[in-house]
Amino acid sequence: MNTNETGGVYRRCGCTDPMTGKRLGGRCPRLEDDPEHGSWYFAVQIHDGQPSPTRIRRGGYRTARKAATARDEVLATVATGGSARRVTVEQWLLQWLQALPGRVCRSTAAGYGIHVNRYLIPYLGRYPLAGLRAGHIEGMFTAIAAQRTKSGNPMAAVTLQRIRATLRRALNMAIREGLLQVNAARLVLLPHPQRHRPQSWTTARVAAWRDDGQRPTVAVWTPIQLAQFLVFVRDDPLFALWWLAALRGLRRGEVCALRWTDLDLADRTLTVNHNIAHAHGRPYLDAPKTAAGQRTIALDTATTAVLREHQRRQRLLLRDIDAGWRPGGPVFTAPDGQALRPDWLTHRFATLVTASGLPPIRLHDLRHGAATLALAAGADLKTVQDMLGHTSYAFTADTYTAVLPENAKKAAEATAHLILDAIRQQQPTTAHPARTRDQQHPPIMTAVGGAAVHPHGRPRDSYTPASTPARTPVLIDG
Repeated sequence: MNTNETGGVYRRCGCTDPMTGKRLGGRCPRLEDDPEHGSWYFAVQIHDGQPSPTRIRRGGYRTARKAATARDEVLATVATGGSARRVTVEQWLLQWLQALPGRVCRSTAAGYGIHVNRYLIPYLGRYPLAGLRAGHIEGMFTAIAAQRTKSGNPMAAVTLQRIRATLRRALNMAIREGLLQVNAARLVLLPHPQRHRPQSWTTARVAAWRDDGQRPTVAVWTPIQLAQFLVFVRDDPLFALWWLAALRGLRRGEVCALRWTDLDLADRTLTVNHNIAHAHGRPYLDAPKTAAGQRTIALDTATTAVLREHQRRQRLLLRDIDAGWRPGGPVFTAPDGQALRPDWLTHRFATLVTASGLPPIRLHDLRHGAATLALAAGADLKTVQDMLGHTSYAFTADTYTAVLPENAKKAAEATAHLILDAIRQQQPTTAHPARTRDQQHPPIMTAVGGAAVHPHGRPRDSYTPASTPARTPVLIDG
């Protein structure tokens, strides 16, 4: 392998030409006058069997000696066969995936593997790791964005963001290993995913849905609609599960992983200790992803009674099964006593919603609905954050800014009454008897609550002529 220096070490700066706006680079006159100005770079060309030589350029060094030392280290690495140029993106990604177990949960590692094998290797795998550029990555995302999902929809912006997050994490590890200097994935601009906040199934939205199928992206039932669903499923073996998910907002993996030892019905509390996740199409028991996910949730008396009745029925149902009922067993089971699969639970809920005739929501929307109901009942955002197991208070506040319409109406009425009260306090008293007709300004304004008031709390610069009778103010019932 042959290597040769191109330019050796040199100094550049970020100053620009005031006339053209272009960077001066090595032509800046301050570089000759000020030895501290700018920073030092080196550049080498490596001939390693590729169609064209690879140019490695790095900078930011404070002295020429440090730049030369870094250059010599690169040349020494190339001479011993350890150049990052010899490592392809595919080789590095596969090596990175092999090192993931134990560092992240299995479902996260499985998601990374899907991104690597489905997108990153097919589009970027052939490039040398050290030669990966933002343009290569942008080309990949242009091709991915043109694809269609199984349902025929365009690739979602959130999917593109997740693929880039996988690549960024892999390249960050390459930087820590000394194989890269810059993470090119950070330089790529992608469309921001649209945040869809929960919207209530109002009468107008229900009518639109029944008319042409139009529906919100994320929808929640009103209290009446939720009550109708719970009445519809009251004889379902999983009635207690639907109730618990609707009122306390557990994730589907959390409710499937729930054990009787996680419940303290005497103290009316529930502790989330586990979660059932999927990796490579198979469910497995795992701890919550975050510390906030492992939480204790308060139970109301009605929910406690529902769970007690579910426990009684489960004991009777499982008494003839070999394993029998176990205090440490799952709270919600299939008829054979086995724990439920989260994906099966999603399909079961969709079937029940369709049969009920109610406007459609997803199983995860029960969680959104639980947060909305809690806020409507007067719970503060911190309490809702703890109930849902969110790590960020800001995320909870941003997601659930819209509450049920009834509460929005109450808030609007309360706001209006504040203004009405302030207006009433600004009402003018009766006209001063000493003022002449020309000095008295009649109330040319709207009256609120049966009392005439001046806009902005003061008379306007106009008056009713003597020949024109004063109009009776229009009254708005306050």
